[in-house]
Amino acid sequence: MRANDIAEWFSLSSFSPETFRSYEWENPWALHLLWAVPLIILIRKFTKILKNPTLELSLPGSVAKSNPWTYLRLVPTIFFILALMMIIIALARPQRSNEKVEQSTEGIDIMLVLDISESMDLQDFEPNRLEAAKSTAIDFINGRFGDRIGMVIFAGEAFSLAPLTTDYELLTSLIEDISFDMMDAKGTAIGSAVATATNRMRESESKSKVMVLLSDGDNNAGNVDPTFAAELATAMDIKIYTIAVGKDGMVPYGTDFFGRPQMVETYLNETTLRDLARIGKGQFFRASDDGALENIFDQINQMEKAEILESRYKETQDFYRAYLFFGIIFFFAWLTLKSTFVNNFLLD
Repeated sequence: MRANDIAEWFSLSSFSPETFRSYEWENPWALHLLWAVPLIILIRKFTKILKNPTLELSLPGSVAKSNPWTYLRLVPTIFFILALMMIIIALARPQRSNEKVEQSTEGIDIMLVLDISESMDLQDFEPNRLEAAKSTAIDFINGRFGDRIGMVIFAGEAFSLAPLTTDYELLTSLIEDISFDMMDAKGTAIGSAVATATNRMRESESKSKVMVLLSDGDNNAGNVDPTFAAELATAMDIKIYTIAVGKDGMVPYGTDFFGRPQMVETYLNETTLRDLARIGKGQFFRASDDGALENIFDQINQMEKAEILESRYKETQDFYRAYLFFGIIFFFAWLTLKSTFVNNFLLD
């Protein structure tokens, strides 16, 4: 019997509804026996009346109103009832549990590589390719948990916009500010972009490193061959996903002098992006509208999941000892009083 159990028992109103609701019961079925205690007492009394209908002038344990000392005859009954109730509650095993959950994540390092060349201003996406890509990238970032995410932008040259970070609010703000005038160099330097992203991730110690490259053109600028850059990334265990953005054929692009929409012809060469995905052991996607682009990022989000490690600690404190202790005390009190001048209600 632990002293803190008794102290806890005394600090509470042990038979109050609040206390009982706060318990978890190992054997809740035993609580139904509490209803049997008064029933057993009544049956016992009724049986004695039937056995001695003429000789017993008063019920055992009964009280005479003219003599208040006869109330003492109820004391053994009370102790016996309390003893039974305490033992039944102890049998039900009242408990309180304190469960602690600790979560840790084995995050993924993700580098987003975004094309901001002039062709990304074509309006086959709403409002244009760049703005659609930015919005989808922000949704992708906000859907991650515990991952470090960085950003590289490129046109005729590549620029590291943000290092790997878990500050998603800052990263979102930087992406929202991306515009076409951030770079003067014209063209599409895919090889330089992959090399810059790889350089940003080379010191990463994450078990999973991913590069997501989004472009609408073929490599026509920069001084790094895309295939060599992809092989370098693969040597550093970086997986490459590539997304080709845009439709082939006539697409809207601005308005003419009279405010009428202009149409320009565009053709997307997928060869370079397909090769990057193949070498990088990732996957190539083709996005022809806003909905397709969102679905692609959703697929990548599902394929590249952070590993969440969860540890649960459950500490259970039993209170049956306190009830059993007092049950035994009440039982011995009943045994003692039944043999004294106080008349025992079970005495035949």
